[in-house]
Amino acid sequence: MPIPDYQTLMLPLLKLAGDGNVHTKRDAVNELAAQFGVSEDERKELLPSGNQEVFDNRVGWARTYLKKAMLITYVQRGQFQITERGQSVLAKNPLRIDVAYLRQFPEFLEFHKPSPTTAVQEQVQELETAKETPEELVASGYLKLRQQVEHELLSRVKACPPEFFERLVVKLLTSIGYGGTLADAGKAIGKSGDGGIDGVIKEDKLGLDQIYIQAKRWDDASVGRPEIQKFVGALHGKRARRGIFITTSTFTKDAKEYADGLETKVVLIDGIQVAELMFEYGVGVSTESTYVVKRIDSDFFEDEDGSDVIAKAISK
Repeated sequence: MPIPDYQTLMLPLLKLAGDGNVHTKRDAVNELAAQFGVSEDERKELLPSGNQEVFDNRVGWARTYLKKAMLITYVQRGQFQITERGQSVLAKNPLRIDVAYLRQFPEFLEFHKPSPTTAVQEQVQELETAKETPEELVASGYLKLRQQVEHELLSRVKACPPEFFERLVVKLLTSIGYGGTLADAGKAIGKSGDGGIDGVIKEDKLGLDQIYIQAKRWDDASVGRPEIQKFVGALHGKRARRGIFITTSTFTKDAKEYADGLETKVVLIDGIQVAELMFEYGVGVSTESTYVVKRIDSDFFEDEDGSDVIAKAISK
């Protein structure tokens, strides 16, 4: 069963509070997980940002929206209780509580009121029907943009000559932290040409060890086990302990299994990983916009819960 979306959680959460007792968010998360049959693995599933569990995040947003509609109130940090309005809503036995339902309450309408711009109005309408929390929508949108950029990066790298790819390998590895200075790395890469080795680069800035490189700019053909074996043989000839085989294409399953079973450490980096590393370390890309997502500081407010996101900022 998929993890329920945050709007689906609103009514069960209000019913949970319907006994009039004070509840903690942690207790609510545990009880709702049991109610919806959310497994332990599903509960460990993280947001794309990696900073919070998906289920916890959705319960938090459901609670925030119920509070903004004054159906529940925060008693103290991490604790909440149903209000008279919340009891009145339950008495009407609604089939579902969601954003559209909550907009009947003036306090929630003020909180959720869009700005005059058409674009923001459309965004608010999307939030009313979305299964994802606003935080999830931001994260998934970021991932889509990142994937598009990475796809374009790889396409452009494949279209460039092999000499460009060698220079790219130098820049990428030094950006990650290998090779000392860019000038030192540039002198080492592309000069060996020794039995399957394209170059050598320092493992650290002090040059305590060296890593041998094989770089292949291939369009479609996958790198197979024979190519890896040739590279490993060259490493043994140099008594090398580490090597990196980097390509713009892919590796066959046989090649990966062979590399995994070696005593000599050989890292395989395919085209998709090249694009991911370029994006992550700012090689071939520039920052266009930066968005900062902020949360309530629970240490600043004694009666606020740290999971309460400043959601109003999204609607302005």
